[in-house]
Amino acid sequence: MPIKTAKARERILLAAKALFSTQGIRATGIDSIVNSANTSKMSLYKHFSSKEALIVTYLQASDAEFWSWFVEQIERKAQTPKDKLLAIFDVHAGWLASPDFQGCPLIKASVEFPDQSHAVHQVSAAFYRKFRSYMTGLAGQAEARFPERLAGQLCALFQGAIVSEQLQRNSGVADDAKLAAEILIANSIE
Repeated sequence: MPIKTAKARERILLAAKALFSTQGIRATGIDSIVNSANTSKMSLYKHFSSKEALIVTYLQASDAEFWSWFVEQIERKAQTPKDKLLAIFDVHAGWLASPDFQGCPLIKASVEFPDQSHAVHQVSAAFYRKFRSYMTGLAGQAEARFPERLAGQLCALFQGAIVSEQLQRNSGVADDAKLAAEILIANSIE
């Protein structure tokens, strides 16, 4: 949906998403967002009480959008819990290879807001807790010897590959992460 035809709240979120992902959250000012959204500060503050509230809403929307897409892709690719654990890395590789890939907005936000008590950091951390819980559930269903440990190891691969690919595009890290995941899964699930 073009930014100019969307409703003000949607335009603001679309503008924030584009600017935050290319310029960074802290580097993006309210003036840039309202100009890009073709709206006013009054309108922005009508929909979001502060820049922090806008950031939190943007991250929550990113979480929901990614989560829905990601789980749907995994469900399409695999039937059994073990196969779903492996499919995570297939979907992950496709995401990392996408020309639109600019890193994970939640990881990037947590770097910009390192204070763990900050609302922005908490939204980011909550996403990865949910992700780890999802992996732990799959590992448990697949009868891994230590489901939480396997999930932690797989999450480390997943997150590390995101950061590596952001640092150096087309690095091959997705293939390495999948190979490592296959080894970990094979050693954990009989």
